[in-house]
Amino acid sequence: MCRHCLRAKEKSTRIDPQSFILDLGTYMKSQDEKGRTFYALHQRDAVFVIPNPWDIGTARLLAHVGFEALATTSGGFAFSLGLSDGAVSREQMMQHVSAIAAATDLPVSADLENGFGDAPETAAETIRLAAQAGACGGSIEDVPRKERLAYELAHAVDRVRAAVEAVRKLPFRFTLTARAENYIIGNPNLADTIKRLQGFQEAGADVLFAPGLTTAEDISAVVRSVDRPVNVVMGLRNSRLSVAELSRLGVKRISVGSALSRAALGAFLRAARELKDQGTFEFAQQGVDYGKMNAMFQAK
Repeated sequence: MCRHCLRAKEKSTRIDPQSFILDLGTYMKSQDEKGRTFYALHQRDAVFVIPNPWDIGTARLLAHVGFEALATTSGGFAFSLGLSDGAVSREQMMQHVSAIAAATDLPVSADLENGFGDAPETAAETIRLAAQAGACGGSIEDVPRKERLAYELAHAVDRVRAAVEAVRKLPFRFTLTARAENYIIGNPNLADTIKRLQGFQEAGADVLFAPGLTTAEDISAVVRSVDRPVNVVMGLRNSRLSVAELSRLGVKRISVGSALSRAALGAFLRAARELKDQGTFEFAQQGVDYGKMNAMFQAK
């Protein structure tokens, strides 16, 4: 190859640093836009539903259906790996968050369990990692991963405060949700739950969440006791309130945790048992049409 041709080839394949910076800036602006959009959803008068996909495919299907934002589910993701909830490592979770965040144009809030460690500094680091992975929001629980006893209130508040400090140093709007797990761990103490949520509010959390509340009375009491948006999870046993009913109670956000995952796995197990026990294939009549599935994913 002649010298001039070689120089021309080198020039055509050389990366322009300025173009790279502009591309990076565009990406950061995109996350910034998602962050602002997600935060604004909580400021509306009406409630919004944030469903929980457990892989890229379900994230894209939920976007196709028309939801405005997504949240990961630690349980649903763990089940997809053949693990129990709480057995996923932080590294695995961040890879998952990155995959879900990149799967659609929707803002994603990450289920970060307890922050993958007891120390406030660990919770803060987990927030930073989730932001780097592409999340626009995330939640921190107030229980150790391997125990069913909540942290002392002062320590739980310190952990939220550390997470808030990490959030405020991010270059975009990240919505932090603080969770009080009393009802999930078998301690349905409404007064203590409210006290914890109020402490998290004072520490600077953007959204408050007490999973396991099922009655209109308890949910209403929580909403009235704080001045931050409240998330309620539906899809648990004995949680039969509708979106309209929760909206009237003042709830701002509704998630479903691992419910969609468990519904899908329930259909899978029923089909498998039909195959094994009855030797029939009626389950296939309930499946989504093959062509429609292909069309939905091709539309991405």
